[in-house]
Amino acid sequence: MGSALLERVRAYLPEDRLPFVEAALSYATEAHDGQLRKSGVPFIEHPLATAEYLAELHMDAATLAAGLLHDVMEDCDVSYAELKGKFSDEVASLVDAVTKLNADGSLIPWNDDGTMPLWTEGDQAALTTQDPAIAAARAASMRKMLVAMARDVRVVVIKLADRLHNMLTLKALPPHRQIAIARETLDIYAPLAHRLGMWDLKWRLEDESFKYLHPREFRAITRLLSRKRAEREEYIGRATKALEEALSAVGLEAEVTGRPKHLYSIYQKIDRYAEQGKKLEEIYDLFALRVFVKSEADCYAALGAIHGTWPPISGQFDDYIATPKDNMYQSLHTTVRGLDNFPVEVQIRTPEMHQVSEHGVAAHPIYKEGGESADGFEQRMSWLKQLLETQRETGGDFEWLQEIKTDILRDQVFVYTPAGDVVELPAGATSLDFAYKIHTEVGHSCTGAVVNGKLTALNAPLHNGDTVRIRTAKQSKGPKLDWLNPDLGYLRTASARTKAAQWFRRQERQAQRQQGKEFLSKQLKRLHHRKSNEKIAQEIGFDSADALYEAIGSGQLHAGEVVTRLMSTGADEETIERVEKPIKSAESTSGTLVMGVSGLLTRDALCCHPVYGDDIVGYLTRSRGVTIHRALCPNMRNRDDPERLVEVAWGHSTNRIPARFRIDAFDRVGLIRDLTSVVGAEQVNIHSLTSNENDSDNTCSVTLTVYTTGSKQLSRLFSRLETVKGVFGIVREGLPHETASRA
Repeated sequence: MGSALLERVRAYLPEDRLPFVEAALSYATEAHDGQLRKSGVPFIEHPLATAEYLAELHMDAATLAAGLLHDVMEDCDVSYAELKGKFSDEVASLVDAVTKLNADGSLIPWNDDGTMPLWTEGDQAALTTQDPAIAAARAASMRKMLVAMARDVRVVVIKLADRLHNMLTLKALPPHRQIAIARETLDIYAPLAHRLGMWDLKWRLEDESFKYLHPREFRAITRLLSRKRAEREEYIGRATKALEEALSAVGLEAEVTGRPKHLYSIYQKIDRYAEQGKKLEEIYDLFALRVFVKSEADCYAALGAIHGTWPPISGQFDDYIATPKDNMYQSLHTTVRGLDNFPVEVQIRTPEMHQVSEHGVAAHPIYKEGGESADGFEQRMSWLKQLLETQRETGGDFEWLQEIKTDILRDQVFVYTPAGDVVELPAGATSLDFAYKIHTEVGHSCTGAVVNGKLTALNAPLHNGDTVRIRTAKQSKGPKLDWLNPDLGYLRTASARTKAAQWFRRQERQAQRQQGKEFLSKQLKRLHHRKSNEKIAQEIGFDSADALYEAIGSGQLHAGEVVTRLMSTGADEETIERVEKPIKSAESTSGTLVMGVSGLLTRDALCCHPVYGDDIVGYLTRSRGVTIHRALCPNMRNRDDPERLVEVAWGHSTNRIPARFRIDAFDRVGLIRDLTSVVGAEQVNIHSLTSNENDSDNTCSVTLTVYTTGSKQLSRLFSRLETVKGVFGIVREGLPHETASRA
């Protein structure tokens, strides 16, 4: 065992380093002797597969040894001192960095399958359902690994190789463990691979995670690509030949290959198309070509030849050769109208650029045996230093990990201060995020932003190259509570949200309670509900209404989150079977699944009109299938036939679902225009609109029936409509045919 690894290592390592790797292999084999993985195979296969991937990246001998030994400290009772004495301090440090230890040096408790309890959504709230000690250790272990990575990036290269093999063998674990590990991989490890420029590893981790997190969509896309495989290959073959002939005609020696798009990127594209009302069958730009030439100058010559052959699509060109990405990626990207007028993505690069694009930091000479640092490498990897800075500034492990996920592991934009200093922010960050990045007090006192010389909304996303000037108040009153509303999009970075929330936590508790109570009351005007605030507080896990008010007033919880859980129209005078829509198939339209039963017809109840994303329950009728209600529907309370309630869940559906609500506002010129502009910006279709004027007090009521993707989008729409000048209330109502049925 291990012959394939040694053969691969022998192809690139100096001869005198081979015995070092062989010794590590022998030691790991002996240490793991008798141990089995959950699948039943010998445990040594896991560290061996990890090392083989590291060898594929041509990593140095110390990294290979650490890959082989990365589990011996936690699984075989091997000490740091023993590893240091047997191998080297360098190897022992690498193994220690990827070993999951508590702050006191003790091993973190594990499940009996060799894995650790994980949260499924990646946020602090979800952690409360688990043992707090284990959850805290989980976040602390991740923090330890990432900080070690900032000092030596080989730490995370080993961890990524380890995670890849774990994902490839994930089917041996129970479903809940598969989902938890896949979620962490998609949230943490795939973005890490992206920031390190390790594209090959990134897409493999994403596709494996996608398989477990969205199995239905994974199978659907796989079937689509399989069905169109012959058609796709035939098209790529014709396009490749045409492009090779065009490049040869101008004297360029080039290799043209088809580039398959990985499944998760297609899934993301489908989601973007769904927002535009397009279906899976309407996605044509799944074709991609890659052109390899000898030199950088040839890249630009090839670009000219390609644009001379096929017309480029406006706005679809990026030059990452002149301005490489911060993960060292270089290439020319263009999208053209290729054969048969289909959009075709083309990447142009040299073989050296390709090596870096596939393996990123692992391809850099500094991580090869005897290699030397290259100019500019440290500057391009400056985000690693940011990890250490964040480590010093942030106290809690949960808070720190969330900040890493949102502020560092996402794509970055580079903007300028008026003095010309560069500020790095995650993609989607706003002027308000910029203000908090400059200084906490600048954020607290921010009143406006001027971007590229124009006054701009504080929640408008910034773009590469923007110059931002922040306007501040002479006497700061502190941040606004609306800034913490995620639906309004003022603060996109975790660090800025943390700073704003900390300001509210420092205020007097009584003031927080009063402010939270007023804010909650304002939000609950949207609903028809008969519950007291005390009852609401208990249902979402608070001891009292005061505790709920304080959480909202301090910024720990947004009232909109409470609203989303409590949406209900409250038609409790209706009978169940009298308020149903016509029969429809669950898979074809409603998108609901009856758990444990197939083939049942479903319909949405008109008494509460559930929308995609609501908590729902099914009611089994005698002759017309299953009726879908909101879990909070009054008609479902205190049923005397609980045996007819069935468990249901939303399937993946992009169908638009109708919802009706009334907006109360002070009448003014341009009100309807402003309201419809907000609805249009949210990409929500308006089915009907009526307006009634109240002459006595100069107010009006605007009733809208819209088609949304679900409760999440509807809640976000409500939050944004409330910011329109003159709006003082929004109430969700029943649809027209519901009203008729009640009459």
